[in-house]
Amino acid sequence: MIANITLNWPSVIEFGVGKVKTLATHLKDNKRIYFLADPPIMSTIKPLIDELKGHGKEILVSNEVVPEPPFEALEKLLSGVSNFAPDCVVGVGGGSAMDLAKLVAVLFSREQKITEVIGIDQVKRRNVKLITVSTTSGTGSEVTPIAVLTDVANKLKKGVVSKYLVPDVAIVDPALTLSLPPAVTAATGMDAMTHCIETYTNKFSHPIIDNLVIEGVRLLAANLERAVTHGDDLNARTACALGSLYGGLALGPVNTAAVHALAYPLGGEFKISHGVSNSVLLPFVMSFNLPSCVEKYKNIGNALGINCDCADEKIARKAIMKIKELSNACKIPAGLKELGIPENAIPHMAESAMKVTRLLNNNPREVTLKDATAIFQMAYNGVIDL
Repeated sequence: MIANITLNWPSVIEFGVGKVKTLATHLKDNKRIYFLADPPIMSTIKPLIDELKGHGKEILVSNEVVPEPPFEALEKLLSGVSNFAPDCVVGVGGGSAMDLAKLVAVLFSREQKITEVIGIDQVKRRNVKLITVSTTSGTGSEVTPIAVLTDVANKLKKGVVSKYLVPDVAIVDPALTLSLPPAVTAATGMDAMTHCIETYTNKFSHPIIDNLVIEGVRLLAANLERAVTHGDDLNARTACALGSLYGGLALGPVNTAAVHALAYPLGGEFKISHGVSNSVLLPFVMSFNLPSCVEKYKNIGNALGINCDCADEKIARKAIMKIKELSNACKIPAGLKELGIPENAIPHMAESAMKVTRLLNNNPREVTLKDATAIFQMAYNGVIDL
């Protein structure tokens, strides 16, 4: 029997080259607009902002976006937005910019504090329009009900999950990704691959989502390395953007699992980017999950382009190695040691990861503290035990 599912997706998704031009149309009925944008994209949106001002719109713009944003970064933004009282919030950039914009949209009225909305369904309401414009192909934040911040005091990332964080309009224009440097393209692309694989193998996976993310795996596997090495290839960029969008659409109804849970301490304590953390850990968690995912890993293997007239388990193992090979080809570090994380940090990281029950509960195989420690140790050595 097919399980029930709820799909909270944006009312409008604009996808395609040149679609950023639709932003002005979506803002025509708004009077007071707050833009939060990654610094590199400011020159791109300046003509639009000038045009909006020329039509009598009141505009407040901020480019104070930091990677893996801490609570303090959000508080700083809120202090500047509360008095402006926008009727629309626009987040333009990567995951950090969009996550911060989503949280500003629900918190600038000061009805709730950030500490009161951590977790699932703690946000009371959102009273303003919310638009996201993605400039990377990876986080999927433009379509998700999720925003993640870093709790510096506890050295851990924490998530806010709410239907009120789902944007009204999401714009994905692959042309905006053309200027991304290879390292960012690689990290965000492998982040998207992680979303697709974790939602497909999730304990709460669903056929609607399965069809999206398997296609996402296929698109990313066939185009990510090309996008990294030939960043001006618009076809490869478009394919990666679509694969990322598919992964993002899966995050609300299904969400991720142990890879993301174990990645949280890497970002929270060692400031390793989210995409790199996921990419490094993905094959090792896949190896751990293999006994519970043979058939699905076989299907992932097929989507990765593995053609093998052999047993399902062999194809599944090849799929895991193929993911590691793709990460290596994109020049992402092979293990935690290469990232500069000390081996004696593993016990503490494992304990921190075990607190992320929101995601661990989704994993197809139960993860104990001993398991988390073993996965981190494998990832530290950079060698998959298959």
